[in-house]
Amino acid sequence: MLLSPRAWQHRAVSYPSSKPTNVFAANTTKALAEHLADLYAEGTPWLPCGLGTRLDWGAPVQSPSQAVSVSGLKRIIDHAIDELTVTVEAGLPLAELQKALAEKKQWLALDWPWGSQPNSDSNIAGSVGGLVARGLAGGLRHRHLGVRDQLIGIGLLRSDGVAAHAGGRVVKNVAGFDLMRLLCGSWGSLAMITELTLRTQPIRPAHARFNVEGKIANLEAWRAELMRSSFTLEFCDWLDLEPDHWQLQIGLASVSDQAVNDQLNSIQSLATQYQLQSKRQPWQGPFPEQTLPEASLETPHWLVRIGLPPAQIHNLLSSKELVALSDWHWRIAAGSGIGDGWQTYSADQTKSSNNEQLSALRNHAHQLGGYLTLLRQPNNSGDRLPAWLDAPSRPLIEAVKQQFDPKRQVAIGRLPGVSG
Repeated sequence: MLLSPRAWQHRAVSYPSSKPTNVFAANTTKALAEHLADLYAEGTPWLPCGLGTRLDWGAPVQSPSQAVSVSGLKRIIDHAIDELTVTVEAGLPLAELQKALAEKKQWLALDWPWGSQPNSDSNIAGSVGGLVARGLAGGLRHRHLGVRDQLIGIGLLRSDGVAAHAGGRVVKNVAGFDLMRLLCGSWGSLAMITELTLRTQPIRPAHARFNVEGKIANLEAWRAELMRSSFTLEFCDWLDLEPDHWQLQIGLASVSDQAVNDQLNSIQSLATQYQLQSKRQPWQGPFPEQTLPEASLETPHWLVRIGLPPAQIHNLLSSKELVALSDWHWRIAAGSGIGDGWQTYSADQTKSSNNEQLSALRNHAHQLGGYLTLLRQPNNSGDRLPAWLDAPSRPLIEAVKQQFDPKRQVAIGRLPGVSG
């Protein structure tokens, strides 16, 4: 439904925990720019969005705002196969892009957003623009780095509808100020992303997965040794398949089965030295498989993003603050220290974690030199905890926001590093 800015003054709603029912969308960047110019002139708050699959993540929008969607912008503009780059419009579903790349034996080496996986509904994973706006990384960051490192060009619309570009369509470019890093992870608070150029990777034909179990202290010692080695791991993740049952899972990919097997033999021998039980498992690759079914089949009661120095993860896993959380699952990248934790929804409210428990876990993560971001929290949890806390650089963040959004219209209350 296309509505004028003036009509939205009477129909605007906030949606901290649900998908908006009225969204402005257009099939061209020009039409979106004209609409944003009208919103700017009238001072109407608005919120950039893609497919709207994760608008309830992060900090809630603090003012009734119109959702302005790039879902109509979903073309693959250019795929430079030999150059290993692809340029797309921001509304293109991530699953559709990965499918198109796979036909050319390439892929974006980026983790699927939590709650989605290959071969599922093409819209569940959201849009490519949404992936960049959140800027979240997972286990694949170990070898391939995060989305901000794979982004080489960006097109955007400012809050007043003026178009801008940064970067380019080639891997090596020095085209002006690095706006890409500001927009990546901005949660839509600075501008609307309309176009992206990203690096692609060839899909390696040989894959294997390896699970290692044992005491947390032994697992940590093995992990530290593994990180110092020359093994080329695709990912190495801490995860719990059962309550208080932690293990490390690694993935390997190479050009031949022999190369993978040679590494696996050495890694398995190293695990035996640390008195760990190990098991090889098949893996089709190239994406890490989600081994916890609750992740994609249930709505999370709580969903958090945690980041720690990798050497401190094992201290968090054995802490009383984390042990106190019941019915939780975790997947944390052992190399980067970034991961997710979630409690699936249960009718038994006595098992639901509360604000005090999450505050205690957040404080402990901070003491260990990390952070905890609340992506989702139950509506009945009392006073909502802030999605994120103030960053030490808050004055600088707010100064950047002022430059991009002088009228404070865009994603009000959803500025990362500024607590609501």
